[in-house]
Parts: sequence; structure tokens; C-alpha cells
Amino acid sequence: MNIKHFINFSELSIADLDAWREDGGTVAGVYCIYAPTEVIRAANVAPISLCGKKQDPIKEAERELPPSLCPLIKSSYGYAINGTCPFFSASDVLIAETTCDGKKKMYELMGRLKPLHLMQLPHTQTGEAALQYWLHGLHELAAFLTSYSGTEVTDEALAREIAEQNAIRSELARVAQLAADDRSPLTAGDLLAIQESKSFSVYPHKYLTALTELRRDLEAHLAQPDLPAKSNPRILLTGCPSGKGSDKLINIIDELGGRVVCMENCTGLKGMTLPVDETGDPWEALAQRYLSIPCSCMSPNANRLTSLQEMAEAYRVDAIIDLTWLGCHTYNAESTTVKRFVEGELGLPFLRVETDYSTSDTEQLRTRVEAFIEIL
Repeated sequence: MNIKHFINFSELSIADLDAWREDGGTVAGVYCIYAPTEVIRAANVAPISLCGKKQDPIKEAERELPPSLCPLIKSSYGYAINGTCPFFSASDVLIAETTCDGKKKMYELMGRLKPLHLMQLPHTQTGEAALQYWLHGLHELAAFLTSYSGTEVTDEALAREIAEQNAIRSELARVAQLAADDRSPLTAGDLLAIQESKSFSVYPHKYLTALTELRRDLEAHLAQPDLPAKSNPRILLTGCPSGKGSDKLINIIDELGGRVVCMENCTGLKGMTLPVDETGDPWEALAQRYLSIPCSCMSPNANRLTSLQEMAEAYRVDAIIDLTWLGCHTYNAESTTVKRFVEGELGLPFLRVETDYSTSDTEQLRTRVEAFIEIL
């Protein structure tokens, strides 16, 4: 089964970025899944995810940022100032978001490096005022992008991009379900690469084609008779985003005989079951869809509990592990609510892990995860 397109997404994305820029295209560096892909692409701008999931640049970032900030913020800023992230270098503009106080202040510093548009998120997902506030923010983003690309965001362009992104989400959700089959040859690391590479796709039709081919390959593989089935405990990973370079917990679970079959986080399936309504006004449909993303920056965040229940049932999980990066106060505080829900309502074992990008606590984590898996 060929997953080279997803494993080598960095190299492929850099080549596609070069081609896009040679054609005069504008590139927007993004950090968060609240950045509406459809609006960005409708402005003829290529959104590309920026580096922020490795330990290496953190020391340099701490010259300006407090060590108590979460590793995601420090890694993102470190890459921005040290010049080692090719995607940051290729970006003409940056799209940021007010998902936490640490990020907001870091973006003030980052805004000195490149033109930066800060999307002001409401703090709640309920009520007409929050929706209208966010809808206004989408129009502000469109105006910002148009000022650099020269392309107005039209309803027709939005409808086209909405249809394509809905198709990608649907295909990705189907691939994730097939990959989680007990007879699937794909590992949790493979699934992480498949999901993470979505945000690095300069040309979405290429990603959709690769996804469709992978889905068909998986279907053909699973149609074979007498395939051996894995009996590993099935784990749902929730909490802060993991990625290439910050996947130590996923690797530890795999090494100890567990199996992460789905990830309810920003690099996983968070929001993938939320299509954009294609029948009404595209702006309102986009505002409603993106405002529904279950992030801990929202208060209350009931959508996360709903999402966890849906995934726990769909993926037949045996336990849930909640990963929180040190310094991420919203996910840290919300972990108590999640624990009560998982153990009390879902009746599943729950483990809370708080760590950072370094390897200093690897053996301690290994001991805790090993004990947890043994009880499953």
C-alpha cells in the first residue's frame, strides 16, 4: 500500500509551493484549523501549515518568550525567527487566531516579521452575537487576503472551495475508519502523516486524488479473506495536537502494545465530521461550521464531549488518553471535565498525560502508559 505521498508531504509541499509562487501565487502561512481554508483559497491564496511541532527551535524562542509558555507557541516562534522553516520563508502573509492568551502575545512579536492578520475569535459558540461577530471576522479576513492577492472573494468561488473541502473531509473520515480496522496494515504514525499532510497541500485536488486512491487500496486490502486481525487495545487520543516531531506519546503507546485508532485533536479528526452546508449562504455556512469546532478556547465546550462520544462509539475504543502540553492552561483545566465525562458517561478508562516536546520524561511516560495498557 503506497502512502509515500503522505509520508513525504514536506518535500512534496515545498516543490508545489515553488511552482505556485513561480506562477505568481500568494501564500498564507496558517497555524490553526480555525483559519477557514475555503475563504483563503477563494482569494486565490494557498494556505500552508507552519512549523511548530519540534523541540529544536524552542531554546532560541525562549530568549524572547517566557519558558512557562507551551511548547507549541515557543516552537512556532522559534521557527519564525531562526529561518529554518521553509514554509514560513515561503509565506507572503500570516493568518493567526486568538485561541489563547499566549498565542495572542506571541503573534504581536511575530507580526514584526511579516504581514499578519489576527482573527478575533468569540469565546463562546452559542448565541447570535457570537456568530455575527465571527461572520464579520471572515469578511475582514477576505479583505486582508484580497489586498495581497488582488482576487475578490465571491460567492461562486466560495461555493467551489466549499464543495472541494467537503469532499476532502468526507474522504479523510472514510480513510480513517478503514485505517482503524483491526485488519488494517496502517499504523498510528501512518494515520498521523495522512491527516497532518492535509494542511500542507498546496493543490487540494492532488491531496484528494491521493486520498481516494488510498481509500480504494484499503478497501481492496480489507476485502481479502482470512486477514489476521490485531487484538491491541484501541486508544482514542484527545487533547493538544501532535505532529511529526511531537509524536512521542503515540510512539510509546505503539511500542507498548496499544493502538491509537483515532485522534480527536487538531492534527486528527477534530472538525472532520463537520461539513459546510452547501445549500445556503456560503458565508453564514462557513461561519457556523468553523465556530462549531470543539476547541478548549471555547467556553463552554460541550461540542468536545459530543465529539468524544461519537468517536468512542464509531471507533470502538477501549480507553481514552488526554494529552496536554505543559503551559496549555485551557486544555489542562478542561481535562477534569473530560475525565468525568469519559469515566462517568462513557464508562471508559482515562489517562491524563501532561508533557512537552522534550525527551526528558520519556521513561516516566513509558512506565505510566505501560501500567495503563496492562489494565485494559
